[in-house]
Amino acid sequence: MNLTELESLSQRPFFELLQQARAVHEAHWPKQEVQLCTLLSIKTGGCSEDCSYCAQSARYSTGVDAERLLSKEAVLTNARAAKANGSTRFCMGAAWKGVRKGTKRFDDVLDIIRGVSELDMEVCVTLGELGAEEAQQLRDAGVTAYNHNIDTSPEHYPNIVSTHTFDDRLNTLKHVQDAGMAVCCGGILGLGEQAGDRLRMLEILSNLSPHPESVPINVLMPMPGTPLADADPVDSFDVVRMIALARIAMPRAKVRLSAGRTEMSKEAQALAFFAGANSIFYGEKLLTAENPSVQRDLALLEKLDLTPQAPFTDVPPPCRQAELAEALT
Repeated sequence: MNLTELESLSQRPFFELLQQARAVHEAHWPKQEVQLCTLLSIKTGGCSEDCSYCAQSARYSTGVDAERLLSKEAVLTNARAAKANGSTRFCMGAAWKGVRKGTKRFDDVLDIIRGVSELDMEVCVTLGELGAEEAQQLRDAGVTAYNHNIDTSPEHYPNIVSTHTFDDRLNTLKHVQDAGMAVCCGGILGLGEQAGDRLRMLEILSNLSPHPESVPINVLMPMPGTPLADADPVDSFDVVRMIALARIAMPRAKVRLSAGRTEMSKEAQALAFFAGANSIFYGEKLLTAENPSVQRDLALLEKLDLTPQAPFTDVPPPCRQAELAEALT
C-alpha cells in the first residue's frame, strides 16, 4: 500500500477500521488460532550499536552486563521447555552488530541452530546484519525465519540509531529472502515518532516483495539508562489501530502483538486479536524485558476461544525482493 492509502485508512473511525481489518483477517486466517513464539537471549549485553531504546548497548549504563554466548545445551533446555509449554516457534537473539562467516561465535551459533532445528519447531534468529553468505549458512543450518525490524520510518531512523543506516536494514532483509528464509520484520511504537512515521513504516513493510512472513508490532518498554528512558507511553488504542492497519496492508502476514503487552489490559489485547493480531511472544521474558506469564496468556486465549497455531513445515523457496530502493521513493 502507498502512504496516501494508509493515511486514508488511518483516518477512518475506530470501529469502522476494526471491522475492515477483521474482514481481511477472516478472509485469510479463518481459523481462530494464535502463533505462540518463545524468545531467548542467547548472548546478552555488550552490543557496540547505539540503538537508543536498547538496554543491551554497551554505550549506556543500564545495569545489563555483557555475557558470553549461552552453551548449546542451555539453549536446547530452554527450547525443549518452550515446546513443552506449547510454543511452535523458538526465536534466539544475540546482542551483536552482525555476524561473519568463519568466526568461532558464528560457527557456535550455527551448531546451536542445528540442534534446535531437530526439535520440530520453527527456528527464528536475530543476529544483526547479515551478508549473503552468512544468510545462506543460516538457512542451511535450519533457520526458517530471520527477525530484523526496521523499527520506524526511514526519515526518523537517524534519530534513533547512528551506527548503521536504514539501508543497511534493507540490505539484510534482501539477503535473508535471497537465501530462502522467511522475513520477520516490524517496528517499535513510542520512539518519539509522529503518526506519519508509523504509516511510513507500514508503507515500507507492505512494499517488500513478498510481504514479511510475520510483522511484530512492538511498544517501547523504556529502559533506565537509555536515551529513551523517559519516553511517553503509547496509548493502547493506537496500538490496536496499528495492528488493524498492518492486517489490512499485509493480509497474509502473521501480525505479532509483541513487546509492551505487560502494559495492555486483557480487554485491549482482545481488541488487538480482533483487529488481526494472530501471533504473540509467549513466556515470561523478552530478551531483557518482562512479558506476561504463560498462565496468564493461556487463560486469556481460552477466554477468547483461540487455539495455538501448528508450526509451518514448508519453508519459503529462495526469492529475490523487488527493488527495495523503490520503497524509499
